[in-house]
Amino acid sequence: MKSSEQLEKKKAFVFAYYVTGHGFGHATRVVEVVKHIIAAGHEVYVVTGAPGFVFRSSIADTEKLHVRKVLLDCGAVQSDALTVDRFASLEKYRQTAVIPRASILAREVEWLQHVKIDLVLSDIVPVACRAAAEAGIPSVCITNFSWDFIYADYVMAAGHQYRSIVWQIAEDYSHAQFLLRLPGYCPMPAFRDTIDVPLVVRKPLRSKEEVRNELGINEGEKLLLFNFGGQDANWSLEEEFLPRGWKCLVCAAPTGQTLPSNFKAVASDAYTPDLIAASDCMLGKIGYGTTSEALAFKVPFVFVRRDYFNEEPFLRNMLEYHHCGVEMIRRDFLTGCWSPYLAKALKTVPSYDGPLNGGEVVARIVEETASGNNLAFQKKSGAGRLQDAIVFGFQMQRIPGQELGIPKWYTHAEKEFTLRSASSLECITSSLSEKSLKPEVGDFEVLYGDGYNLLDTTAFLKSLSSLADMTDEKRITMSEAPFSREWLAAAGLFDWKEDIYVSRAPGRLDVMGGIGDYSGSLVLQMPIGEACHVAVQLSHPGKQHLWKHAMARKGSDLGPVIQIVSLGAELCNRAPTFDMDIEDFLDAQGKPITYEAARAFFGRDPSQKWAAYVAGTILVLMREKGVKFQDGISILVSSAVPEGKGVSSSAAVEVATMSALIAAYGLNISPTETAVLCQKVENHVVGAPCGVMDQMASACGEAYKLLAMVCQPAEVKEHVNIPTHIRFWGIDSGIRHSVGGTDYGSVRVGTFMGRTIIKATAAKLASSATQTNLPENDTPLKEHFSLNLLQDEGQEDYLCNLSTYRYESIYAKALPEKIKGEDFISTYGSHRDEVTSIKPFCFYPVKAPTAHAVYDNFRSKAFAVLLEAAATSEQLQMLGELMYQSHNSYSNCGLGSAGTDLLVQLVQQSQNSSLSSGQNRLFGAKITGGGCGGTVCIMGWNCRQTAVEIYKIQELYKDSTGHLPFIFEGSSPGAGKFGYLRIRRKEDSF
Repeated sequence: MKSSEQLEKKKAFVFAYYVTGHGFGHATRVVEVVKHIIAAGHEVYVVTGAPGFVFRSSIADTEKLHVRKVLLDCGAVQSDALTVDRFASLEKYRQTAVIPRASILAREVEWLQHVKIDLVLSDIVPVACRAAAEAGIPSVCITNFSWDFIYADYVMAAGHQYRSIVWQIAEDYSHAQFLLRLPGYCPMPAFRDTIDVPLVVRKPLRSKEEVRNELGINEGEKLLLFNFGGQDANWSLEEEFLPRGWKCLVCAAPTGQTLPSNFKAVASDAYTPDLIAASDCMLGKIGYGTTSEALAFKVPFVFVRRDYFNEEPFLRNMLEYHHCGVEMIRRDFLTGCWSPYLAKALKTVPSYDGPLNGGEVVARIVEETASGNNLAFQKKSGAGRLQDAIVFGFQMQRIPGQELGIPKWYTHAEKEFTLRSASSLECITSSLSEKSLKPEVGDFEVLYGDGYNLLDTTAFLKSLSSLADMTDEKRITMSEAPFSREWLAAAGLFDWKEDIYVSRAPGRLDVMGGIGDYSGSLVLQMPIGEACHVAVQLSHPGKQHLWKHAMARKGSDLGPVIQIVSLGAELCNRAPTFDMDIEDFLDAQGKPITYEAARAFFGRDPSQKWAAYVAGTILVLMREKGVKFQDGISILVSSAVPEGKGVSSSAAVEVATMSALIAAYGLNISPTETAVLCQKVENHVVGAPCGVMDQMASACGEAYKLLAMVCQPAEVKEHVNIPTHIRFWGIDSGIRHSVGGTDYGSVRVGTFMGRTIIKATAAKLASSATQTNLPENDTPLKEHFSLNLLQDEGQEDYLCNLSTYRYESIYAKALPEKIKGEDFISTYGSHRDEVTSIKPFCFYPVKAPTAHAVYDNFRSKAFAVLLEAAATSEQLQMLGELMYQSHNSYSNCGLGSAGTDLLVQLVQQSQNSSLSSGQNRLFGAKITGGGCGGTVCIMGWNCRQTAVEIYKIQELYKDSTGHLPFIFEGSSPGAGKFGYLRIRRKEDSF
């Protein structure tokens, strides 16, 4: 035991604590850590953009506290309390931290050395770690998320010109000695070494009774804390929003806002922990501060999701895991339908029992680090740590919830998600017994259809049986377990005594054609084994099983409602349920609303925008087919098609939903027309500028055949048999693909610009080049400038109908490499593409996308012909060469990615190494679909040894990137071949 004399001689350290400029949550948790550091006898310089009073008002000994007002990062820019502006966030960070970076580093290095800082702490300012390294001072980060993770998703929307921001942030973080990781953490691979610490949470200063008495809350009254931060959200609060017997305290109410009598504004400097601990419930947005204090004080937290704040799903799952969170749909929040959520919140029993002394623990660890006791964490150099951060480059665009290093409680949902199919789906060949007039699967009789023989469909039907078997008692038990919300909603979705219609639609592997679909190309697509199942039930409006918040919203109105549950949604950071009145799809005259209005309707809450793919099918049937929807519609969606991997997960959802509705309403719509209608959903309701090949492959494909389709607009030519000696695989790069992404859209715009320029060039040549201008004996030149041919090309709507010879010899020279939007508009007017628009100040590639449209169509035609040729090594080599050429052409357009390039290189290496032995089994590979990541299609011999080579490539890719890719193998029928099932629960199951 140390003597008092020894304690007096303990060295006092000087810490620099950098705090991000994003919100007060970071500042408040820093206060808690700083309190304990100063209490231990040390000195702290807080470097922040936050107001100094936040720190000085909470720390008694201010002689050892210094606040230096400097803004070194801006965090996420919010346009209002519920919306992050991704573009503005990246641009402001560029202005704040990137452009002045050199001067910032020089200034901070000089200041750190001048003040003689012993240890730099960061929450979570990237440049602080780099400045500390250059000043020769160790640094430690304390956080639950890092800005490279937050910004990575923004880059996908804002464009790759901002990608260097993410890499620079990751490199800066790599200079930290280690990370003190708080609960509710996100993936942070830039930090190799981590120490998990308890919640850092402020403690109440007064008792619950004291606070309620001071606020005038009577005994028996319920108190709600309204806590949405200081952003102006342009909402109004009405007296009827609160149930009888409730009062509400409003934090950070806008100056001058008039509140109803049951709402009361609190002072801007009120101590929030006292208010939370004194409340019966809190309503607000999720952040670290609100989450930690709700958990610590065991106060139910009713939250509304924020748009694009990527920290949120991890904190949300922690809230729900500990029975402390209740999600409120944004529409109900804005319209005041609060009662069912508050009632549900009061029934929760928050159960967080983890330690709450994070501030003390962090202070002790950083003190030991400053004294040199934690230098063992310096295991890697900055370069070694940066290598780990680079791995993040392959991970940062993957599906949310699938990254490495996330908490166990986040991936726990995957174990409970039993509707995912196996990776390879095969048809069961055994037929039904002749004696069985009504085949059965689980608790259901199959009244119509025979697709239940597919293994994944059998699994889906058995899962429906499990949902139907959930008694009220079982549901209560499930509600006590984490991640059961979507299952509880699904269990109460249907009337299990009535008929249910089930459809199935697979994803697709793009073998050849890809983005050529919107240029009219021949495309060759194979339906994959993974598929989406949709179950639909129609109900009389008065008999439909409605969720409580929907009942509260509708009151006595018996109009039909659309209710949707998406199983597995939480794994992808989506709200798992969605509901709307069918009347929302009708205007004041009772006619279907416009597609623009529908796009705005679904765009109001991005966490529920996924519902546009499902509910959008209803609007399209209204507008295009005149269908009248007078029944309530309950829809259950369960998809095993991975999202963001370029295998048409969205098309599978659209086609499966549309097919189930067609079956339920007895509509006579062919698979081809179904696909075209589904394309309208994606183009006009969702707003993604895709062609039609994805939906056609999902609707019209056949197992182990290539759907050959000419997209002018959607003509199925044939189903090409895949020769028995050839097999196609797909392998996932781990880099998220989106047809709504900036690069795909700009390439499409550039392609249509190229078409417009070619048509204008042809018209100009036709008007000036007449037969009399040419020598009589120059027949080839006359043919070259044939008026008829030029006139046809001047009217041609599909680039793919232009021959490669005519393109190269006449038109290629007329195309610019790129063009500014406003320059194109001033010269040519419109590019005449109804699903994309030209941004005046953006530059668009023109020549490469136009050439790709012409040449890739030629490659697809040659590929189809070669498939029917004799089985020789030359055939396989030529097929493979066409795939490699297509892959390179994608890259020339700007649609490549490091991950997909690496996979193609690994295939080529395997191919080259096998040539000498004569045992070559792989012959070609190419990026698929819309590009910019996603899946690579690989062609090889149809044999077991080839599969072994594929698995080797899988392991090599993992060694290089840290990501173990998913392999797509096998095939299954499209929705048209599957048809539909009409099922009903057996009477003896009730």
